[in-house]
Amino acid sequence: MRCLAALAFLFVVGCAGHTVVDEARKQFNDGNGDEALALLQQAAKQNPNDLAVRGEYFRLRELMVAQWLAQAEVLRQAGQYEGAEALYRRVQAHDAANSRAAAGLTQIEADRRHRALVATAEQLVKAGKYREAQDVLRPVLTENPQQRDARRLQRAIDDKLVKPVIVTVQLRPSILKPISIELREVTVRNVFEVLQRASGINFVFDRDVRTDQRTSIALRDATIEDAIRMALLTNQLEQKVLNENTVFVFPNTPQKLREYQELVVKGFYLANADVKQTANMIRTLVKTRDVFIDEKINLLVIKDTPAAIRLAERLIAAQDLAEPEVMLEVEVLEVTRRRLLELGLRFPQSLAVGLVGAAGTAGTVTLREWHDHKSDLVRLTFTDPLFLFSLHQQDGRTNVLANPRIRVKNKEKARIHIGDRVPVITTTAAATGGFVSESVTYLDVGLKLEVEPQIFLEDEVGIKVGLEVSNIGSTITSTSGTRTYQIGTRNATTNLRLRDGETQVLAGLISDEDRRSADRVPGLGDLPIAGRLFSSTSDTTNRSEIVLLITPRLQRTLARPDAGSVEFAAGTEAQTGIPRLGGGAGISASPPFEPPVTVAPGTPSEEGVAAGAAAARAAQPPAPAVLVPFGGVKPSPE
Repeated sequence: MRCLAALAFLFVVGCAGHTVVDEARKQFNDGNGDEALALLQQAAKQNPNDLAVRGEYFRLRELMVAQWLAQAEVLRQAGQYEGAEALYRRVQAHDAANSRAAAGLTQIEADRRHRALVATAEQLVKAGKYREAQDVLRPVLTENPQQRDARRLQRAIDDKLVKPVIVTVQLRPSILKPISIELREVTVRNVFEVLQRASGINFVFDRDVRTDQRTSIALRDATIEDAIRMALLTNQLEQKVLNENTVFVFPNTPQKLREYQELVVKGFYLANADVKQTANMIRTLVKTRDVFIDEKINLLVIKDTPAAIRLAERLIAAQDLAEPEVMLEVEVLEVTRRRLLELGLRFPQSLAVGLVGAAGTAGTVTLREWHDHKSDLVRLTFTDPLFLFSLHQQDGRTNVLANPRIRVKNKEKARIHIGDRVPVITTTAAATGGFVSESVTYLDVGLKLEVEPQIFLEDEVGIKVGLEVSNIGSTITSTSGTRTYQIGTRNATTNLRLRDGETQVLAGLISDEDRRSADRVPGLGDLPIAGRLFSSTSDTTNRSEIVLLITPRLQRTLARPDAGSVEFAAGTEAQTGIPRLGGGAGISASPPFEPPVTVAPGTPSEEGVAAGAAAARAAQPPAPAVLVPFGGVKPSPE
């Protein structure tokens, strides 16, 4: 008896274990992984020796933990730290010793700290404090060299702090006051000697410069820079600044420019723009001939003068913008309604009367048989069934809904096909006979949608929409046994222009079919009321309508650059990037000597002192011009 009781107990426990396992698997298949694990965990605590329950618990736990860890990693990389932390905590609730969950939580803490540091560095960059921003970013890049925002900000800081390959030397004239010059029919050497006495700048001439050439120049209230540039331009000369007070003058000819102008090689890694189009733009606008492109890494390398390089930098910065993208939320609804009504009494459509003799041949009787008038000679033939009473009504309603979400780049096509690919077999026979081949082609049937967005400024999206809905109407079999299909299609093509988040409804693709047929007994079926007893009617109504709803959601907009990035000076046709006259470039505006300012404790900062000094200088009345006649300098009275 005890053995039987033990066996019964084990049987009950085993059945209970299988019931729990089945319930847990059902919960897991329904997407309730937490409930399945909780159920198995509770059952394992109640029956620690149930190997089936424990094995199922560990199996489901491994599956759920792997799924949670993968989801948490995706959320962490996307910057959604709260959701990732919740998943890591859930993993630790079921597996406290999981090393990946602990490492993920530690990484989340580091990512949050790095994000705060990057935000601080970005504020410092906006304030122009590049050195301080670089010091803030250094620990971030040390711990995580692949931190995207930190690397982007570090590149921007490097562009600001890196020293140019060729340092542009600025002239420092001895006076900053405007001068007036009036020289007529003097030599080029005499003109530059006057400028040398007025500014303290030394001029060295190339051996090919014609210093004895006669020229005239008249300037009033001009800066030293404008005077030098005008003297060079009127005599087809060019300059090269050697140091703060020395200028080398040479003829402005292509040969001399190639000999004395220094060139710079610079590479541009384009993030968004097409490298071929950018190279064509540089060749067209900057007139650069030495251009190399690498399409694999989107690299553009150019060699030109520093002024042309700076112009190319501004052009590339204005063009290398992120390409806009849009998310299209599309809803396609097909509503089909079918109604069938068959009602009435159907009578035989024909009655045949025939004579059959003893020989069994229809229409043949003997004279004796005809004389005896036997009833067996006459045969009546009706259609089968003799009477048919129809009483049938059928109503059908079908809703087909497709709700795809498509993310498309600007001016790129996206296609969606929801339906079937119907095989069509084609048989080919040789002309000589005997050889037969078959080929299979596939025909797309169902919903086909093609969209092409064009993103405009002001958050507007233009969309080219092409919609086609097709279905198989009937199957046609040829005499050789080949099947073909009759396809019913409805097409719509349109162009839209919508705002971000605006929904447009396209409807009206309606197919309405109404069929009515009646079988009546001639004469009797046309009676007003009693005619229903001698007739049978069949009414079929099919109505189908397609509705398309499309909503654009901008994921990356088309940002218009500021005015300073799209309009800037480009020099002359002969020399790209050369500053215009009076632009103030090339000569430092600082005086040759300025005594240092000592700031005592408690006094305003250096920036405040400098600003005050500049304001005081601006408030003083302008000094009169210095008139420089031929052969001497006349200083203005102080």
